Amino acid sequence: MTTDLEPPGTAIVNLFGESWPSVSRYTEYLAEHGEVRGLIGPREVPRLWVRHIVNSAAVAEFLPASGAVADVGSGAGLPGAVLAAMRPYLRFHLIEPMQRRADWLREVSEWVPLPNVVVHQARAEEVRGLAVDVVTARAVGPLERLTMWSLPLLRVGGRLVLLKGRGARDEVSAAATDLTRLGVGEVQVHEVDLLGSGDVTYVVQAVKVADLSRPGVSKKRPARK
Repeated sequence: MTTDLEPPGTAIVNLFGESWPSVSRYTEYLAEHGEVRGLIGPREVPRLWVRHIVNSAAVAEFLPASGAVADVGSGAGLPGAVLAAMRPYLRFHLIEPMQRRADWLREVSEWVPLPNVVVHQARAEEVRGLAVDVVTARAVGPLERLTMWSLPLLRVGGRLVLLKGRGARDEVSAAATDLTRLGVGEVQVHEVDLLGSGDVTYVVQAVKVADLSRPGVSKKRPARK
């Protein structure tokens, strides 16, 4: 099937290096089936590489050398499937509540293939028994709410690595008090330009310093004065 997917260009091919065969196979499959299955909009296919695939890849440099990653609200597999292709030595838990999207993620993990992927059809707050090293997410929700959903999946000392828009720093500032209350320590906003084109991706990185869900620790919001 012919699609409107633009050729990636040498810079993008070089960016993915050894993971290129898996990343390109996933991208072509998404371009062919994504719009029909309601995973991406009708205008997204031509700009899929830069707007979605390279954008997702900006997270890769913040991942550990080994361990496990949970991707909250994986949807079409952005960034989870892209990162799983780029980092085959990491275990990826793709968390997606909608059945048709979870089915898509299982299909993709077999098609590419991505043997390091486990798909959970559930909301993040419904997943039990995970204590991963990193939680990722892209276009899922406001920072405070996303943090509240994600922290129970993360071990103490682990990190949130979240893709955000241009207002990332303002969002971090506005949520600072609530993030501390939830058990988050240092928060950093990184500007990543993988292609050197001036097209910046904003990555918010935050460390979980305390498990405030453990018994004896109140999870109630303090009263405002």
